[in-house]
Amino acid sequence: MKYRLLGQTGQRVSAIGMGLAALGRPAYINLGHAEDLLQDYNPERMRQHAADVLDQAWEQGIRYFDAARSYGRAEEFLANWLEDRAIPTDAAMIGSKWGYTYTADWQIDARFHEVKEHSLENLEAQWRESVALLGNRLRLYQIHSATLESGVLENADVLRRLEELKQQGLLLGLSVSGPRQAEVIQRALQIRRNGVCLFDTVQATWNLLETSATNALQEAHAAGLGIIIKEALANGRLTQRNQQVRFAESRGLLQREADRLGTTLDALALAAVLAQPWVDVVLSGAAGVAQLQSNLRALDVAFDDRAAETLHSLRETPEEYWLSRSQLQWN
Repeated sequence: MKYRLLGQTGQRVSAIGMGLAALGRPAYINLGHAEDLLQDYNPERMRQHAADVLDQAWEQGIRYFDAARSYGRAEEFLANWLEDRAIPTDAAMIGSKWGYTYTADWQIDARFHEVKEHSLENLEAQWRESVALLGNRLRLYQIHSATLESGVLENADVLRRLEELKQQGLLLGLSVSGPRQAEVIQRALQIRRNGVCLFDTVQATWNLLETSATNALQEAHAAGLGIIIKEALANGRLTQRNQQVRFAESRGLLQREADRLGTTLDALALAAVLAQPWVDVVLSGAAGVAQLQSNLRALDVAFDDRAAETLHSLRETPEEYWLSRSQLQWN
């Protein structure tokens, strides 16, 4: 495993981190998620399944783990695993997020799986819940999917409370989503306290299909923020699981480049992210041991200029990309 500093936080993280969005709840939008969990949603068996994946992640050197209050029981599963394996507090960096509430009640066909609320009241409630599970292991707390529309970056009460948490030693971050990711990042960079940006990290979607936040992420990196990349596989669209007819030509292009570099589609897509000099950590959202092992092959891919030039044509407009994502089915 390769290790990097997370911006100017002083924290050392593995180049590939472990995101728990697909491990803590029975339904998610990743292609093939139901098969990953063998359609077995018993909470105790899911806890053990998550532990098996986390064991493999640890064995392979992953030292950054990313959860959220809305990921079902992800924080709980992670906390149990950390305690059961007696992992020292300073041996791994733990990040989580507030702002969405899990509302599916462990149901696959729930009308709403999560609901966003970026209020001070929700921050206080979810902060207490996260700390109750993760305690002082929780090092990074992030606004979950900050958007201009939610108004969270204009909410003086929320920002004041976040500043208080930072003064107590907590690192602060925000994750961003949607076609206006770049604008949200640039707005966040303007929020300063004593001449320093309030936020220590930004977590954004960046992959071979959606690169619109590149300039904003470069700017954040230059300003000293740690850069965490999520959805590098576009929720499975950049893997063998994407059998959509309309994606056939793009998939063929991906496959030819993967063959040239002697790797798999998922490892190629992750390697494309790792090749960006402003990236500190890219999250694997693997929901199974074999999937994680395949993702980790990205560390050995010699992603080159030819690959970057060849795969440039895969890019979609932000509007196209996020529309496609919104049409993915919870499964």
